[in-house]
Amino acid sequence: MTVQLTADRHPLIVKTLAWQGEADTESLARQLAGHPAIGRALIELHGDLGAGKTTFARHLLAALGVRGRIKSPTYAVVETYTVPAPTLDSGHNSGMAIWHFDFYRFNDPDEWEEAGFRDIFASPGLKLVEWPQKAGAHLPAPDLTLAIDMLPDESRSVTLTAYSPTGAELLT
Repeated sequence: MTVQLTADRHPLIVKTLAWQGEADTESLARQLAGHPAIGRALIELHGDLGAGKTTFARHLLAALGVRGRIKSPTYAVVETYTVPAPTLDSGHNSGMAIWHFDFYRFNDPDEWEEAGFRDIFASPGLKLVEWPQKAGAHLPAPDLTLAIDMLPDESRSVTLTAYSPTGAELLT
């Protein structure tokens, strides 16, 4: 899977991982959830159908404290969550906002603009985006991308690319 880069996207860090099974997916999700930077990140998830984008998102959301059933946003386009965030910059525990998007059903990138997502992407919180290419140039630049490639033996090759200091912090 090749992630399309625009001229203004220059990677700061690139790492490649091998996922032999779902435990590896969960391990990365737990690692990322442990970084304070996660609460201000825009993470794009790239991969073919069945690659593991939603599985990764579910593990990340669970590691961040989302309880109960974590639905795929394929039909709703976005699912929202709020989890406790004890280390917010303000020092109080009011919660961290999370938006999980899936743009698979978009037929035209302008649907992103028409849906009114600009304000959400400008607000604080974690944004997870499946099928970001379907939103075209409307999306802000990501902090981190995960490109998940399915291999013939059912394992995955995962390329993590940080495009901002926030993304780099998540990978260190």
